[in-house]
Amino acid sequence: MRFDLFGKPCSRRMISAPIVTAPMEINGRPDRRRERRTAIWIGGVFGGYLLLCFLAPAMLPTGSVPELSGRANSIDYFSHDSWGNHNWSEDSELGHNQSAHGGTFAWSEMNPIWAFTYGFGDINCHQKHSRSWIINENQMPVCVRDIGIFAGAALGAALFGRFGVNRWTIRDTLLSILPDNALTGIYQSNRRMHAFLGIGILCAVPMGIDGFTQMLSSYESNPTMRLITGMPFGIFIGSFLASSFAARPEYFGRDPSNVVLPSGSRFSLAKDSEE
Repeated sequence: MRFDLFGKPCSRRMISAPIVTAPMEINGRPDRRRERRTAIWIGGVFGGYLLLCFLAPAMLPTGSVPELSGRANSIDYFSHDSWGNHNWSEDSELGHNQSAHGGTFAWSEMNPIWAFTYGFGDINCHQKHSRSWIINENQMPVCVRDIGIFAGAALGAALFGRFGVNRWTIRDTLLSILPDNALTGIYQSNRRMHAFLGIGILCAVPMGIDGFTQMLSSYESNPTMRLITGMPFGIFIGSFLASSFAARPEYFGRDPSNVVLPSGSRFSLAKDSEE
């Protein structure tokens, strides 16, 4: 005689509980924890610096950062003797007469947080005052287009954190942000590289058109246009970086056939030419 948990007799035929398996992600992996962590780190870096760009001028003494005009990818305002603090001609393509724009500026004399914020802006951006926002009578550390790029990069990382999955290669991992049903034709015709490059070009074209038109003609862009055209480029940067860190073959046992792709496609290792 068999008894159940309550001491009542039961038949010999036992009913087994159904086996419940955890749902798999669209890439065949059991979870997306690593993808989400990667996106948080990437988004946190860009979003954190973006926040500092607004906090620094707002919290510094009013009018302590004058109008700047430096060179991209150069250090122009490290000290009061740096290149940007010289009295260049107002008609020159780079720099200006700093004494006529509020006096000299040295970010190395700030506290470490604000020094990092303006120092990174100095290295990364031209810091032209005519293309930058002013907060609390202080110029922001980077121009408006860079603000758009950093905001877009944080958004791109967030998009990857919400939708992206590890699919072995950087290309396929980035494409995973798009719905699988939108990728069916791309995978069936094996146009993954075309799609990858197309997305990058599409994100860069608005900024390229706005920047080169301004450089080659009398057209002068405005802050709104610089912000709008910088964001798509930043979205691609953020999603690309997140995809680069998230794409890891070892999570599939280094067997490409374990990766689930749109339209039922599968990776396979190339056969040895001698076989």
